[in-house]
Amino acid sequence: MSIITITNFEEFQQHEGQELGVSDYHTITQEQITKFAEATLDYQWIHLDAERAKTESPFGSTIAHGYLTVSLLPYLWGQIIKVENLKMQVNYEIESLRFNQAVLVNNQVRLRAKLLSLKNLRGIAKAQIDVTLEIAEVKKPAYTGVITFLYHFNS
Repeated sequence: MSIITITNFEEFQQHEGQELGVSDYHTITQEQITKFAEATLDYQWIHLDAERAKTESPFGSTIAHGYLTVSLLPYLWGQIIKVENLKMQVNYEIESLRFNQAVLVNNQVRLRAKLLSLKNLRGIAKAQIDVTLEIAEVKKPAYTGVITFLYHFNS
């Protein structure tokens, strides 16, 4: 599926209620997990100590921080949709986010997105998007939820 390009509210509205697409897979590396730990000061052994995780973790390896996987939303979202003609985009809300499955080191993840609703708030487009972070070759998704972005289009 190719990237959808949106330049105004009306174009966006045409996709309401539809699946917008699926991103490419992204591999979660130990280096990325370690850098995230450093950036967030979350040094829990389950993320960083591969030897201990092998023997003590129910997963048998290190796992990505849940919030690391959430932080990938803008990157993966950008592979599904390109919104142009903007003054600004704002991350507005994350609703009912549920972590369903741990993401192991070297797992590949991708985002599946559906535009649930689009509202015009005095010239600002409020987009509610149903998101699922899928893990390659794993039945359960890493997480599901609804995110909301505000798009301030140029006139």
